[in-house]
Amino acid sequence: MQNRAQVILSGFADEGARPAREQLTLLAALGLGYYSVRFVDLGGGVKNAMELDRAERRQLAGLHREFGMRVASLGSPIGKVKLREVEDSSHNRFVPFARYLKDEVGRAIDLAGALDTRLIRGFSFYHPRGSRPEEHLEQAATQLRAIAEKCGEAGVFFGLEVEANLVGQNGRLLAQLHRLVDHPHLLLVFDGGNLSSQNLAPDQTFAEYRAMRRGLGWMHIKDYRIDPGLKWQGFVDEERLKNFVPADQGDSAHEAILRDFRLHLPALERRLKRLGLPGVFLDLEPHLKGGGQFGGYSGPDGFGVALRALLRLLDYAGIAYRLTDYGDIERQKNRGRASGPPLHG
Repeated sequence: MQNRAQVILSGFADEGARPAREQLTLLAALGLGYYSVRFVDLGGGVKNAMELDRAERRQLAGLHREFGMRVASLGSPIGKVKLREVEDSSHNRFVPFARYLKDEVGRAIDLAGALDTRLIRGFSFYHPRGSRPEEHLEQAATQLRAIAEKCGEAGVFFGLEVEANLVGQNGRLLAQLHRLVDHPHLLLVFDGGNLSSQNLAPDQTFAEYRAMRRGLGWMHIKDYRIDPGLKWQGFVDEERLKNFVPADQGDSAHEAILRDFRLHLPALERRLKRLGLPGVFLDLEPHLKGGGQFGGYSGPDGFGVALRALLRLLDYAGIAYRLTDYGDIERQKNRGRASGPPLHG
């Protein structure tokens, strides 16, 4: 089994709880040794991880040592800003890109280093509502190339997630961005629920996955059941999305996608490990109790349901997986004994 290609399971812990200790307790109870950081409460209220100050970063890193937990990726909102400063009836921010690159992208890179991860999840910018995303590929690619270059200088990787309402709203557009950027520190992140929530049928979602497969770095696992009564308006009202379901119950074609993914997993695992990454992450982001523009919630019960659904699918598809690496845990605990807070339990 050890020589067989496998995925590493992870998840957005804020889907299960917001207080940091509750997040890590839930992950440990489910057997997970990796997670993605997004929203967290370290005692002063819920914050996006991007807003954590130095003391809070140290506090969170200490909790990681205490629980033997590692960070798979930083679930940053980088790229969820307007591409152009135009009024388009949306509430999205516009930030001049040079300042955005220096301040917000720089902050994400620093945070990734503080939390010991080399993966930063991000997005492909909001094009003006009412325009076609294809019209904005060149500008988005130019800005994404600058982000990839800055990440490369720091030894981290930017994972570009497919999502509605952005320039890279489907697999074909994301693949075009990947080709235009042409930088080894830009990877693609598949998310089936972000496609089926655009009223794409399972065969269409599978086609979008195949289009972006060549640049794939990791996957988010989220599923969505299409509402046949919903009239497609050309964009997604993210705050009203309520039809998320476990990965074996929706319209995101996970069964077919994972069976195909199994064939390509060995080569992808080898490529990512050559880049110095732990392997191929499947990151749970289930949104079972609702989702929105910057996050979602499943509750501890829903998070467990989502994990068990994913395990059933992986078993059916014949994909080997690990939830944690006990060698990693022991190394983390040893570091904790040497320099971190006291270990409990």
